[in-house]
Amino acid sequence: MGKPLINVAILGAGRIAHHMAETLVKMAADPRYSTLVAPYAVAARDGDRARAFADQYGFPVSYGSYEELVADPNVDLVYIATPHSLHAEQGKLCVEAGKAALVEKSFAANATQARDLLNAAESAGVLVTEAIWTRYMPSRAMIDEIVDAGLIGEVKSVSADLSYPVSFKARMTDPALAGGALLDVGVYPLNFIDMVMRGRTPERVASTFVPYETGVDASSSTTLVYGDGTMAVATSSMLTVGDRLGLIRGSEGYVTCENINNVERVDIWNKDHKLVASREVPEQLTGYEYEVASAARALLDGRTECPEMPHADTLRIMELMDSIRALWGVKFPFE
Repeated sequence: MGKPLINVAILGAGRIAHHMAETLVKMAADPRYSTLVAPYAVAARDGDRARAFADQYGFPVSYGSYEELVADPNVDLVYIATPHSLHAEQGKLCVEAGKAALVEKSFAANATQARDLLNAAESAGVLVTEAIWTRYMPSRAMIDEIVDAGLIGEVKSVSADLSYPVSFKARMTDPALAGGALLDVGVYPLNFIDMVMRGRTPERVASTFVPYETGVDASSSTTLVYGDGTMAVATSSMLTVGDRLGLIRGSEGYVTCENINNVERVDIWNKDHKLVASREVPEQLTGYEYEVASAARALLDGRTECPEMPHADTLRIMELMDSIRALWGVKFPFE
């Protein structure tokens, strides 16, 4: 077996960083990925915290600043695991140091930030891609195949929900941190719909929301209408437990996707509401391995974007979320 080709570093040491560290350790032990990527380094603003994190997962290197991390010549790919209000500046930090970046969703706080970062990446010829794991998972192709096979006839309606009671987290409720349910959990229903609709831009968008006491969105419902009359509804909340269900409705039947945040099963139902077929999703290490592998391969191929989440897709979703917030009249203090 050869040496792993891509050294992966994690910027940030919060909850999602732990999930990624666990993923990288599992990938390093898996013959499918062990020659592709290696867990290499972690950086936090606190050196002791970074060292404890590195020790926990057996990462060889840790840093007490992000600047030191991106200056390390052995770092190939940086996973940005901080709140989305920081993604643009930290993404720029990576790009300016010539480091590829896998940026946790939401890619940025707004489309202006996203555009600036993507333009910088493209000018520098550096890979930058959004880490929205559902775009990279095998379930995506499975859902596309079912729709393309015409098993439910012509698709005319889509709906998706993702809601978790997470209003106790400061990053969710603080406007200065680009808080609110939309950018954190609401981004998944919108991406689910966008994937089913193959990236088409809706002709009309209507949306309503319930504000949290800090002014950010606590719960919302958004209706998207497409040129061919297909209607889609995305709901999200940080106050409730949601069903996480994705529904694709056609003229001959419908498809249910269990947990749009990490699809576990895809069921096909006919006109009489009888289950026609059911497809299980392949077993995964954690689910994050697909985005890491895609970014690593794109980096080896000298590309600046990943085929599963090209820059145009990231921008379209950011612009859509901006337009939804504009309908609500919700602005972040830094905008």
